[in-house]
Amino acid sequence: MNHTHVFKEGKDLNGPTLLLLHGTGGDENDLLPLAERIDPDANVLSVRGNVNENSMNRYFRRLEEGVFDEEDLVFRTKELAAFLDEAAEKYGFDRSKVVAVGYSNGANIAGSLLFHYEDALAGAVLHHPMVPLRGLELPNLSDLPVFIGAGTNDPICPARESEDLESLLSQAGANVTLHWEDYGHQLTNTEVQQAAEWYQSLFN
Repeated sequence: MNHTHVFKEGKDLNGPTLLLLHGTGGDENDLLPLAERIDPDANVLSVRGNVNENSMNRYFRRLEEGVFDEEDLVFRTKELAAFLDEAAEKYGFDRSKVVAVGYSNGANIAGSLLFHYEDALAGAVLHHPMVPLRGLELPNLSDLPVFIGAGTNDPICPARESEDLESLLSQAGANVTLHWEDYGHQLTNTEVQQAAEWYQSLFN
């Protein structure tokens, strides 16, 4: 168990488990309010990133703003996937029903799980993600539901990144919903509400 984390058992260990993945500088407590809004009955596994960048928690290293350390990203993705397997065994939740909810850096590592593993996640809510890796052959993601919350004027994650990610996931078979906001990189109430409605239509 190599990640600092919080686990909260919901109404049913055999029901969905929300995997919460914070943005740069956040921690395992940041997205707990989102879990309440998305599914207050779900199990919650909220994980702190293992990388420290200038005293800010992250899930993988970057070379500069918007430029990922791809070797570290691949390593950290495998590390997180292994952690999920260990956590499911320890806490008794259904490993096949893990739905990621990530923001920014957390959305990027969630996206990387999708890019590397066919069955890592049952679905994903990606708030302001970028394409984690390019030139990678994606696994079969047939009918896997993915919500992407994006900003038309996001200075950190350009709109083209969100469009490219939608395209790559869709080509791998995922069922992608792309929702646009006009508030830069900010995670707004309306975006969270749209994500919650999307989730509830599929997992409740």
